[in-house]
Amino acid sequence: MITLSPIKRRLVYVTIFEIIAIISSTFVLMKLSGGDAAESLPVAVMVSFAAVIWNFLYNTIFEAWERRQQVTQRTLLVRSAHAIGFEGGLVLICLPLYMIWYDVGVIKAFMMEAALLFFFLVYTFFFTLGFDKIFTLPDHYKSASAS
Repeated sequence: MITLSPIKRRLVYVTIFEIIAIISSTFVLMKLSGGDAAESLPVAVMVSFAAVIWNFLYNTIFEAWERRQQVTQRTLLVRSAHAIGFEGGLVLICLPLYMIWYDVGVIKAFMMEAALLFFFLVYTFFFTLGFDKIFTLPDHYKSASAS
């Protein structure tokens, strides 16, 4: 097991996550569009880049909202609102990209996004599970969360 500082851990996480995500989503997009890798890889890269930027912006905005609302803990309702808001924003970013790149209508673009959303739900769960087994938190975080 490898222990990293929180900042290094986040950087390693996002780097490995996005590299695998780009490769995997290229194949998913190839299947959904009927195209080849040369057509789908650039879209996968653009979506990955958009997701990383959106993640940073959205979490910054969401956390500012939490401070203003004096949210003291992330309940199931707060976590659900966070997830729905994030994914909703990502859908709004990705739909036009799919429509323009693949020359498809809004329904086909939405179906592509829905398939990728499902893929990423499963992928994120298993990736995080594996990542946490390999890259552990520093001991002072473990003892703080145990108390």
